[in-house]
Amino acid sequence: MLDAINNPAWTAPSEWLNIRTIDLHTEGEPLRVIVSGFPEIKGKTVLEKRDFFRLNYDHIRTGLMFEPRGHADMYGAILTEPNSKDADFGVFFLHNEGYSTMCGHAIIALTKLVIETGMITKSEKNPVLLIDVPAGRIESQAFLNEGKVYKVSFRNVQSFVYMKEIYINVEGMGEVPIDIAYGGAFYAICDIKNTNLKLEEKYYQDLIQLGKKIKKSVIENYPIRHPYENDLSFLYGTIFTGPAYDRINHSKNVCIFAEGEVDRSPTGSGVSARAALHFERGELGLNETISIESILGTTMKVKVIGTTEFGNYKAVIPEVTGTAFFTGQHNFYFDPDDPLKNGFIFR
Repeated sequence: MLDAINNPAWTAPSEWLNIRTIDLHTEGEPLRVIVSGFPEIKGKTVLEKRDFFRLNYDHIRTGLMFEPRGHADMYGAILTEPNSKDADFGVFFLHNEGYSTMCGHAIIALTKLVIETGMITKSEKNPVLLIDVPAGRIESQAFLNEGKVYKVSFRNVQSFVYMKEIYINVEGMGEVPIDIAYGGAFYAICDIKNTNLKLEEKYYQDLIQLGKKIKKSVIENYPIRHPYENDLSFLYGTIFTGPAYDRINHSKNVCIFAEGEVDRSPTGSGVSARAALHFERGELGLNETISIESILGTTMKVKVIGTTEFGNYKAVIPEVTGTAFFTGQHNFYFDPDDPLKNGFIFR
């Protein structure tokens, strides 16, 4: 009896959609990597493949990100062919609202995944990967000890300040000063001292609501234009910044992105946007490393390793460092008779 319970002789019917994933987290933020079972995704570039998936298979995104297989703050990634032969792979990103342009915590977790599982083999002691994402080309380096990736550093896309010291009217609060910066995605950056909240877990729901209000106000009043890609021209989230709780760190931030998701990590693209802002203000020097806390107290390190121009903007090249861990692997089934097969979400 116990043997039958522990080793059930059951397989899903062949007509069911069967998606296999490997899950990780980076500094507390989840990543569900879809590794097999999805239909062919057409397109010549990562952006084209993302658009094809969005138009034809968005039910897979909602089914894997939403309940009952996921939750309101789940995050995902799909590996694809790269844009060009010199890259190792391409990837696009999924969340509760749709699709991201860039994701730093995912890059860190994916680097660990493909190196430790042998999906990609490299002869170097600390191998470098070239990854094509919707926002451009990412260079990521895995640092290994006895075959295990103990940290990852990646060079992000050109990051820049889009608007400085603007005031927006926020429902229930009046005018609030913010900056808008880009680190692979656009963020409204708000100092928590200009609110009545703190960067603590007990303010979790309040931070979500205020982050969404700030995002809404910016969208309604300030057009967001990427220098080259219309598909990247939107405000992704709000980042609240404040003093670090551990004095060895530079500061703390909480990122509210997509439809009210709270990043458990410091946010790789977010700390890149912050690095651009601090560099322009003269608060961060070239090759000066700072450590930024998340709502959990986990950290990412970021530094500016170079400067450049990106369209009409003075931009920086940020390097972000963090650590990821495996949490599981799954076979998720989509029973065609299940009325909730495409998922549901509560926020």
